[in-house]
Amino acid sequence: MARPLHPDPRLAAGYARCAELTRAHGTTYYWGARLLPREQRIDVYTVYALCRLADDIVDEPERVDPAVPGHDETDPAARLRRFEQHFWDSIAAGGSDEPVMAAVVDSLQRRRTDPECFDRFFRAMELDLTRTTWATWEELRDGYMEGSAAVIGEMMLPVLQPLTPAAKEPARALGHAFQLTNFLRDVGEDLDRGRVYLPQEDLARYGVDPAERRVTPAWRSMMAEQVERNRALYRQAAPGVAMLPPPGARCVATALRMYARILDLVEAADYDVFSGRHRVRPRTKVAILADVLVRGPRRGLPPSGPPSPRASLAPRNQ
Repeated sequence: MARPLHPDPRLAAGYARCAELTRAHGTTYYWGARLLPREQRIDVYTVYALCRLADDIVDEPERVDPAVPGHDETDPAARLRRFEQHFWDSIAAGGSDEPVMAAVVDSLQRRRTDPECFDRFFRAMELDLTRTTWATWEELRDGYMEGSAAVIGEMMLPVLQPLTPAAKEPARALGHAFQLTNFLRDVGEDLDRGRVYLPQEDLARYGVDPAERRVTPAWRSMMAEQVERNRALYRQAAPGVAMLPPPGARCVATALRMYARILDLVEAADYDVFSGRHRVRPRTKVAILADVLVRGPRRGLPPSGPPSPRASLAPRNQ
């Protein structure tokens, strides 16, 4: 019989629920975290669960989770504000009666995670309720992804315990890379929510409109540019693997390779991101996991050498 995740029954229930949320909705995070010791693994799950619950308020307001207060609120903005206040009140109190938030607070306090990260995160979630388009890559990256993506990498650093402070920038780049992959894969789903995360400047330059949901030569060229920008971010992130202790390095290398594989699937589908979601098959994930364990975390990563001929498309160093 497996020992409970925590001797306190309420915290044990909260950590278990965080693991369930990660397994159900963040399979790449879940698979990567399986390579961590239990004490670190549960803290990856709490970060993911908190961010997932907030994101669901914005993206799937019909989803009701008992961990989120304000079920009677019909306005997502009001629910998000109540959830954020619940978070800050729980941080101030050092705990919560609600199991998931109790686990989140316990984890963040043990890891001494900077609360400022969560302020940036919640501000980005608010933007999803008021912004539907972004003019340029720089505006998207610095105005939105700073709080929704880069900051996630920062949240993970106290859990993964890097060997050097230099790991911060690769961690931020990996957060950007993961989210840009989501944007490219989920163009159709985001359209259904009334949002376009592809920079308007890039769309106009190629003369394409995602709302038409057509895969044309111009659409393929525009998407190829976005994929190269995304791969540049993975190349920026790859050196960070060597800056982590072995368990963390295996975890991050596995997640990086699984997520980067989505770009291969988008290319193989001729950049059709309207007909369905491209998913990495479980057997492919098992193969990547086994390869990391057998050959080591630094094998199979994107090369971190000179930029590609499309280097001008990569984001500027931050």
